[in-house]
Amino acid sequence: MGDVAKDLTAGTVGGAAQLICGHPFDTIKVKLQSQPVPLPGQAPRYSGAIDAVKQTLAAEGPRGLYKGMGAPLATVAAFNAVLFTVRGQMEAFLRSSPGTPLTVGQQVVCGAGAGVAVSFLACPTELIKCRLQAQSSIATSGPAVPSGPGVPSVSAAAVAVKYGGPMDVARHVLRSEGGARGLFKGLLPTFAREIPGNAAMFGVYEGLKQYLAGGQDTSSLGRGSLILAGGLAGASFWGSVYPTDVVKSVLQVDDYKNPKYSGSVDAFRKILKSEGVKGLYKGFGPAMARSIPANAACFLAYEVTRSSLG
Repeated sequence: MGDVAKDLTAGTVGGAAQLICGHPFDTIKVKLQSQPVPLPGQAPRYSGAIDAVKQTLAAEGPRGLYKGMGAPLATVAAFNAVLFTVRGQMEAFLRSSPGTPLTVGQQVVCGAGAGVAVSFLACPTELIKCRLQAQSSIATSGPAVPSGPGVPSVSAAAVAVKYGGPMDVARHVLRSEGGARGLFKGLLPTFAREIPGNAAMFGVYEGLKQYLAGGQDTSSLGRGSLILAGGLAGASFWGSVYPTDVVKSVLQVDDYKNPKYSGSVDAFRKILKSEGVKGLYKGFGPAMARSIPANAACFLAYEVTRSSLG
C-alpha cells in the first residue's frame, strides 16, 4: 500500500475521531466568538462557556452541540488527506535517505506546508460550519434591532433560523454572496491560522515524541505517550494562533449586505477597540478544552491506523 494511500486512510480515521470528540466544544467556541457586543448596560447573550452550553441545550437540545457537523464530516476525508499527505510528501522530500527521522525544525516546515494546502479546504468548510453554529445566537442576541419589547427569550432560538443545513448555506452563499468567491470569505485569516498553527502543532508533536522516546527513534512509544504528545500538540496550535481564529469567525458570519467589517485588519481593529484584548480570546476556554482530547484522539487514531497498514 503506497504512502499516499496510507496517509489518506489514517488521516481520515484520525480526522473522524477528532471531529466526534471535539465538535461540541467547537460549537460553544463559535457561539462565544460570534455573539454581538452588547449595548451599554445590557448583558451579553452568553456570560461564558457554561452558560452557552446551558442555553444551547435548553433551546436546541443535545443536537444543538453538534450543529454544523455535517460540513466538516462530509469533507473530513479530503481535509485530512491533504493535511497528512502533504505533510508526508514534504517529509519524504526533506529526508536525506528513506526512513531517516526528521528533526523538529523539519517537522515545523512540513506542518507549515500542510497548513498552506489545507487552508483552501478549511475556509469554505468552516464558513458553512460557523454560520450554522452561530445563527441562533446571532438571531436572538442582536440588541441593536430587537423584534419586540425586551430581549428575546432562549426559546426564540428554535424559530430564528436562517439556514436549514450545510447545503442550504452553500446554496445561499453561491446565489447571494458573489458566487464561489463568497465561500472563501475569511481566507486570509485562515492562512494566518493554519500555517503557523500546523507548524507549531507538528513541531511540538515530534519534539514531545522524541523527548518521551529519549531520541529520534519514536517507533516504540506506547499509546499513552502518543495521547500525551497529541493532546499537547493540539493545545499548541490554538495557543499560538487563537486571535486569528476569532477574526476568521466574525468575518465569516458577518452580514453580506450590511457588513460590519471591511476585512481582516478592520475586524482586528474593531474587536480591539470595542472589547480590548480579551475580545480576541472569546471562546478560548472551550477551544483549549476541545484541543487536548480531540487532537489526542486524532493523532492516536492516525498513528495506530498508519502502523496497522504496514
